[in-house]
Amino acid sequence: MVRALGPAPASTPAALPAEPSPHWRASERALRLATVSAVAGALALLTGRSWLLALAAGPAVLLVLAAAGRSRPARLDARAQVGRRRAFENDTIDVRIELSFDGVVGWVDPGVYTGPGIELGSLEVTATTVELRLTARRWGRWSLGAVDLDVHDRGGLTRRTVRIDLGEVQIFPTPSQSSLTPVQVRLPERIGEHTAGRSGEGVEVVGVRPYVWGERQRRIHWPSTSRRGTVQVNQFAAERTADIVVLIDAFGDFLDPADGTSSLDETLRAAAGITHAYLRSHDRVGVVSVGGSTRWLKPGSGSAQFYRLVESVLEVRRDLGYHVPDIPGLSRPVIPADALVYVLTPLGDQRILDVLHDLTERGNPLVVIEVPTGDPELDPRDAIADLALQLWHANCEAVRFTLRSRGIPVLGLRPGEGLDLTLAPLQRVRIRGRNR
Repeated sequence: MVRALGPAPASTPAALPAEPSPHWRASERALRLATVSAVAGALALLTGRSWLLALAAGPAVLLVLAAAGRSRPARLDARAQVGRRRAFENDTIDVRIELSFDGVVGWVDPGVYTGPGIELGSLEVTATTVELRLTARRWGRWSLGAVDLDVHDRGGLTRRTVRIDLGEVQIFPTPSQSSLTPVQVRLPERIGEHTAGRSGEGVEVVGVRPYVWGERQRRIHWPSTSRRGTVQVNQFAAERTADIVVLIDAFGDFLDPADGTSSLDETLRAAAGITHAYLRSHDRVGVVSVGGSTRWLKPGSGSAQFYRLVESVLEVRRDLGYHVPDIPGLSRPVIPADALVYVLTPLGDQRILDVLHDLTERGNPLVVIEVPTGDPELDPRDAIADLALQLWHANCEAVRFTLRSRGIPVLGLRPGEGLDLTLAPLQRVRIRGRNR
């Protein structure tokens, strides 16, 4: 049989232990001394050998002296300083914890509990500070975790624990490299960097025409002028900006059985790459995330728009939580009229096809970028597993054929190869929407 590709299971991070006691208590060293004293005293009573009492008295005296605790701090505070709350995947985050007290301590023993998607790289401990170097492995809004500082007294016989919550961080997906910015046929009447089909005040020469009195002499095209005998000037194409909306399919997260690649990870990296490329061209870019709940940010421009766009979809993965998906209804203001919509989807859920049908009826030009999920795992004990896999491939190809028959380009994403190879076929076609 073929095991159906389902949503990737969310791994549960290690749970924090119970809140530590705020009072001083016996340490592991004190428990060992108490064990030695009790065993020696019991053996002295059983065997009648007095020298065992002397062996039991030594640890007992140390425990009595530790119980007085005159040199132990009465005030114990800790404060954490996180280097940055925003980072990209595989970036390092430095955390410095400063400990303050009013007495004498022996040493500090930290216990680090990292949040999901966070790895501990290095740990340095001094008498009053603890420095951590954490690495963000996966995009999302994560909890950095917590640190339990076990502060021992000078003799190491008692300890007190202080817990420090490190708070949350926002980890952005690393954008896929892309330089291509295909646009639709109809562009808004706003000045930008994309060449339009009409003449205007651009920089790309599209032809020559007769000179009109008052035009700049620097535009004269001398070869044409000498051939025709009349003054000819260069004709330039108008330059316009585009409205781009990146629609993210977050109905499920599929793992490739071969290498464990997450479809949601690849989707967000590709979305970040598309967003980054169009914002460099001074276009207006928006984002819509469907699945669980609908999140959207209206198109805007500028370097700050990139971070706003990514932040708007970080809730898709929050500490590896899971929300029951619903079928969202995309209202008219979510996607502007005539905006070019890039749909990033593994095409593994029927609901995204309903969303595509709705966008097609509105007339928006669409481009579907299929995120690979890999072939389902085969059960070697099943005699018809190969046939089932062929039917699965046929069903996927039927979905692609249906979309292409409606005039929707379907491109295959190649993880690790850059977006330019994926978007290159759009350079040979004219992206149109349905006439309204």
